Amino acid sequence: MGSGKAERKQKPRQNPKSNRKPFGPKSKQKKKTKTKNNHKKNDTEQTKTKTTIVTGDNNNHPPPPPASPSEQLNYFLTQFQSANGVQLSSLELESLKDSIILDVSQELGQDVMELEKHIKDALGSKWKEELCEGKLIEGKIEAGNPAVLAVATSALRSIELLRGMRSLTKECHAVKLFSKHMKIDEQVSLLKNRVNIASGTPSRIKKLIDIEALGLSRLSVILIDIHTDVKGYSLLTLPQVRDEFWDLYKNYFHQRVVQGDLRICLYGPIPNGNEFKGKKSLELADE
Repeated sequence: MGSGKAERKQKPRQNPKSNRKPFGPKSKQKKKTKTKNNHKKNDTEQTKTKTTIVTGDNNNHPPPPPASPSEQLNYFLTQFQSANGVQLSSLELESLKDSIILDVSQELGQDVMELEKHIKDALGSKWKEELCEGKLIEGKIEAGNPAVLAVATSALRSIELLRGMRSLTKECHAVKLFSKHMKIDEQVSLLKNRVNIASGTPSRIKKLIDIEALGLSRLSVILIDIHTDVKGYSLLTLPQVRDEFWDLYKNYFHQRVVQGDLRICLYGPIPNGNEFKGKKSLELADE
């Protein structure tokens, strides 16, 4: 017979160990996963490092040796022939000696703030007389005839080049020859005074020569700025500006260069690569 009391169902006892974090193979597996992830991270970092080294930056590669005057001349003439679709005659090539290239001092580098030192070297002992005097001399120094003319891709770059020659232009101010924010009448007015140094863009320079406001009788150095902009273009590679420059050069400078009356300063690094492809063709033409 029963005691009359309802039998209580006993709840199964919980094992206290079941609440604990599991030990054993699973935890080891997690550690292994972390280790694998760490290995992946390290591999990725190594890959990145390798990519940086292979791709390279300027610090990983020594700068190319500076081009000699002969190499600069060949580079310039190759660009001239290629852009204009012409072949220079043997007589012209004989006249174009390395001496027409004003080789800027490698010790000074090509920082624009050192530009005045390059220009002083170019003009020798007469630099002060040619660049710093401010008075016209009848029969010798006429108005609007600079001794140094810098040609650049843009107004901003033209101004930057002039900053590098600031100490030379205290007595005789340099003239800016570009169209941005400057009317041609204003420039014509400035060119009615003595001008020792001028800087500008090809199209405006040519226009001022065309209207006989800018003269070339004193011009002894043409500085051709071949530094590249942020997009990698230079005066000799930016399509429209390049065409304007060669138009200016053909019409007003080339003959003076051939005659030995005008020297060229290629201001900027000669591009890497096969820049002297035209050397052989120039030598063949010379023969």
